[in-house]
Amino acid sequence: MKLYKKTYLPLIVLLFFGIQAWSQDNRSFKVFQFPANKIPTIDGNAEDWKIVPDSYVVGMNELWEDSGKQTKADSKNLDVRVKVAWVKGLNRLYFLYEAYDDYWDFSLPGLHNDTFELIVDADQSGGPLIERFHPNKSLVNTMDGYFSFQGVHAQNYHIFTPAEGKDWTLVWGSQPWIKELPYANAATNYNFKPGESGKMTLEFWITPFDYAGNTPDRAVESLLEENKNIGLCWAIIDYDDVNNEKNNGFWNLSKEHTMYGNASYSLPFKLMPLEAEFKKAIDAKWIFNTVDINRRMVAFIDKSVGEIQSWNWDFGDGITSSEQNPIHQYKEAGKYIVVLNVAGPKGTSRMSKIWDVAIK
Repeated sequence: MKLYKKTYLPLIVLLFFGIQAWSQDNRSFKVFQFPANKIPTIDGNAEDWKIVPDSYVVGMNELWEDSGKQTKADSKNLDVRVKVAWVKGLNRLYFLYEAYDDYWDFSLPGLHNDTFELIVDADQSGGPLIERFHPNKSLVNTMDGYFSFQGVHAQNYHIFTPAEGKDWTLVWGSQPWIKELPYANAATNYNFKPGESGKMTLEFWITPFDYAGNTPDRAVESLLEENKNIGLCWAIIDYDDVNNEKNNGFWNLSKEHTMYGNASYSLPFKLMPLEAEFKKAIDAKWIFNTVDINRRMVAFIDKSVGEIQSWNWDFGDGITSSEQNPIHQYKEAGKYIVVLNVAGPKGTSRMSKIWDVAIK
């Protein structure tokens, strides 16, 4: 008994607290915002991504090999860099995946393929996302669970790197339509053969969904908004021998191996505002809502950017306002040219919209 207490008890305590500490992950990452006039072309060329600062790169230093097959990252064996981006106004996530591998394994037609496995949970709803982890035990590993549960609230893209003679990704679930246009697009660039070493560039975008069933008719896209956190996670599965069914490494961004099937283990990625170099010092912007169509009342909402001290609205019917967010009642039906002029310490700006505001 004494031997048990002295030898095993500290080990048990250490193991317990080690698991507790390991499960707590306070890391967060950033998603770069591309300006609307610099949206990357999906062609496998990383040139468009040079404007993304290195502070957005997620590299091997953020990954851990959780299968015990590798003790530490070795750039001569595998070296990976990932950048994530978005464009304001589009519910798309853009990815640049650049990887060097000393042995690219992609000659077989099935799952045995070097892989970039991506988990997307844009509304951070968390929870299991594949039928193997279904909370209703009677639906675990059943086709009912597959069609009604897997990939519905969060998505898993099992991306083949590279995909030669096969589709670019397997979608874990009954919604393979999400990997096709108009919901996704991908391109790769590489010049090596199976078994050789070299660098591969994978460029793609996807559409995240709050709900994605086996048909797109009832799907609900996730809304991407500035400064919002979304849930993302990925793993790199590295095969080094076509004759060995087992992989040579499972490099995980999460500290929980089963992140591939549970969105609760994803990490927060913040949808960042534009970097300062892409912002105008002052830029007039506005939107409108018809709040009472019978009384011809329209609410105008200022969305201008920069330090603004004054607003001047011309509603197109001879009436003006200096309020930031005015509500205006039109007396007559018609199509109107509405103009907003803003001014501040760094200049002036105007935004005119021709006939957007049309009143019956």
